[in-house]
Amino acid sequence: MIPIKVAGVNVGEARSPAQAALQYLQPGSLNLTALPPLSLYIHFPWCVRKCPYCDFNSHEAKGELPEKEYLDALRLDLEQSLPLIWGRRIHTVFIGGGTPSLMSAAGLDRLMSDLRTLLPLELDAEITMEANPGTFEVEKFRQYRESGINRLSIGIQSFNGEHLKALGRIHDEREALRAVEIAHSTFDNFNLDLMYALPSQTLEQARHDLQTALSFAPPHLSLYHLTMEPNTVFAKYPPSLPDDDASADMQDMIAETMPAAGYEHYEVSAYAQKGRRARHNLNYWHFGDYLGIGAGAHSKLSFPHRILRQARYKQPGSFMEAAKRGNPVQEEHEIARADMGFEFMLNTLRLTEGFDPNLFGERTGMSITAISKALDAAEAKGLLTRDFKLIKPTNLGQRFLNDLQEMFLGEDK
Repeated sequence: MIPIKVAGVNVGEARSPAQAALQYLQPGSLNLTALPPLSLYIHFPWCVRKCPYCDFNSHEAKGELPEKEYLDALRLDLEQSLPLIWGRRIHTVFIGGGTPSLMSAAGLDRLMSDLRTLLPLELDAEITMEANPGTFEVEKFRQYRESGINRLSIGIQSFNGEHLKALGRIHDEREALRAVEIAHSTFDNFNLDLMYALPSQTLEQARHDLQTALSFAPPHLSLYHLTMEPNTVFAKYPPSLPDDDASADMQDMIAETMPAAGYEHYEVSAYAQKGRRARHNLNYWHFGDYLGIGAGAHSKLSFPHRILRQARYKQPGSFMEAAKRGNPVQEEHEIARADMGFEFMLNTLRLTEGFDPNLFGERTGMSITAISKALDAAEAKGLLTRDFKLIKPTNLGQRFLNDLQEMFLGEDK
């Protein structure tokens, strides 16, 4: 998923029932005939150590984690959010971080019990948990599986010890291999995260990482180009990285290797065996809904005449205190019509196979004519193709995805 920066008013400003009703009568309101699928995201904010490239809301664990207090706050957050999602079933759950695998087996079991008590989970819901190879324990992961986790997402990043050190990872190459072996023996479904264009990485080293991952036949692989994100250590002290030609060669190598190994390239960075696409992430990319609970978690929730975004307090302590007070949401705003086309295309253009144009109306409550100028311009530049059945980025559009997405900024103003 792409992180969305949100800003808005503090939801502590209460509205009367009359004010709440008026929002549906204002000119320019949306008209959603059906609500999209709903997912749940749960954020666990602590790591053993913050990686120098990471811009996610993660905090180094110092001393014993306040696991019980945090799980109490998650339950309060969920309980306080229930009125926004009454009557809607949860199709997928994703527990991310941070490093959720720092959670005890008993803590994870308590969390899953709370979810089942408060939410109508689909019987076949995909329930994913992120895990760091430096935290793998065979028995604990078996207990995770027994508690209801049915998919792991493992942050391998590389099988090369020197590259792992350069990335600031807490595991070495042996622990990386052991983690995949444990996942393979314990879970039917798992994802491996790998990165390429790493500091001083050669094409052959990138190829070796990929071949090592493929030797385990993982159901899903996420392959990310290392980027220098703002407000990270790498942004302040950039390492020596492969040049554009070298990183393009790595990208070409991946594009050639993965289909030959039997993987479908269905999203910019995602490859899956047949039937193993990440359902949770697909819901994001199809502009579906998600409730995010936990420190710094984001939500996108649809209603018949509006779409709402929320962000929780980022600092774990602030989040837990706010949850006790009854309002862990720090920021909230409705997506404006002028921004709807960009928000939709920001996600759906990541799908390599494209999307049905009718999805735009279903998920935004607007006519696709609202983005017709940008569609025409992108097609003229050879960045996408379209007809009445499909809108799809071209190979060129995939290579210059940021430029393609930005063409839809402010289209409906």
